[in-house]
Amino acid sequence: MRITEKKKIETYYAALLNREQSFVGIFFVGVKTTAVFCIATCRARKPKLENVEFYTSFKEALAHGYRPCKICKPTQNANQAPKQVEIAMELVKNHPKEKISDFRLRQNKVSPEIVRRWFKKNYGMTFHAYQRMYRINSAFQELKTRKKVTATAFDTSYESLSGFGYTYKKLLGQSPQKSLEDHIILISRLTTPIGPMFICATDIGICLLEFVDRRMLETEFKDLQRLLKARIITGENEHIKQAKNEISEYFNGQRKVFDVKVHTPGTDFQNSVWNSLIKIPFGETSTYKQQAERIEKPKAIRAVASANGCNRIAILVPCHRVIGSNGKLTGYGGGMERKRWLLDHEREKACTSQHL
Repeated sequence: MRITEKKKIETYYAALLNREQSFVGIFFVGVKTTAVFCIATCRARKPKLENVEFYTSFKEALAHGYRPCKICKPTQNANQAPKQVEIAMELVKNHPKEKISDFRLRQNKVSPEIVRRWFKKNYGMTFHAYQRMYRINSAFQELKTRKKVTATAFDTSYESLSGFGYTYKKLLGQSPQKSLEDHIILISRLTTPIGPMFICATDIGICLLEFVDRRMLETEFKDLQRLLKARIITGENEHIKQAKNEISEYFNGQRKVFDVKVHTPGTDFQNSVWNSLIKIPFGETSTYKQQAERIEKPKAIRAVASANGCNRIAILVPCHRVIGSNGKLTGYGGGMERKRWLLDHEREKACTSQHL
């Protein structure tokens, strides 16, 4: 939403001039003279009051024609975890079998209150729930190697076998003994220049990559769990780590083709459409009609469009490269401005490489 209240505009402008950290993520400022938008702490030269507009979200700034500032990287840094939260997350990752208490956080100069608020706002869960998911994921991996349930329970810092069994069943749906043939979907979060994203993976590959504000995201999570007969829990595997590296290289202009494996549960027709998306070259676009012809279903244009809409893996399976037959942009789950940004980014990088 664009801010129109005079008093609030004055407060935000003062925060912008003073580079106040506490306002990061509270507002996004669009600069009319440069057509960029920034966060409160941007180091760039400050614009005059009459040349700025304030928005409550970066999506609104994008929708009004502003592009992210290259200095303060607003869509990335506004959603990045604060330093204290990063420390807390590192403690969990480095000690997945241990319970990180409030006392342990304070020992590392981390405020438990700040961590709790951030997790509730950005993950929709408590920090302790996040920890439990990591610990249960660690336990699941060990049980798959046929380690004894009792040893696994106490090795992951549970004080009783019953407590371990209760939490395990609550998160994974079955008791430890019955779940070994089941599958899990790991979910993690990453920041990008156009907003934070959720990334999910199975043992086979990446099965979801979506912007956290995407509509129908909860439905996609439910569909994935149903199709794969799996539970989603917080964690990372090698596919997620590889994807994060490759996505970072993509946004930095260092990568045009992705190597990370994907896992795309769906019908044969849907998979033929998604495979055709992957074959659209970086920096180029295609139409639904061209897609239909490519998979030898020339009359299935609407069905192709529907399958594109069901794609759960943004960027890696580049449905943003599909446009209308008239050359205009068509719908995109992440939002039209993001689609425009991605296409402009690829065209620019493609042209740069051609002139090298």
